[in-house]
Amino acid sequence: MLLIPCPWCGPRNQLEFTYGGDATVKRPLPDAPMKTWLEFVYLRDNPRGPHQELWHHSAGCRQWFKVLRDTQTHDILASGRADEALPGATA
Repeated sequence: MLLIPCPWCGPRNQLEFTYGGDATVKRPLPDAPMKTWLEFVYLRDNPRGPHQELWHHSAGCRQWFKVLRDTQTHDILASGRADEALPGATA
């Protein structure tokens, strides 16, 4: 079980959350070429080590936020609002 620190509610069980994906990927413009959209939707890196992720507190405050999680150990290193930089994050 992961204990995920929601910036608004504090640490909560992972069952209260929904994973939202890679927080470092930038969404293409609506008129971007199909190739760009295909890469955005289907081609993702699978990094090892600290990585920024988006999470939704779906069974709590219903806020979206970022988590810096080590994908190798599952340790959560930081969390914060979706619009702020996380300490220790590289991207």
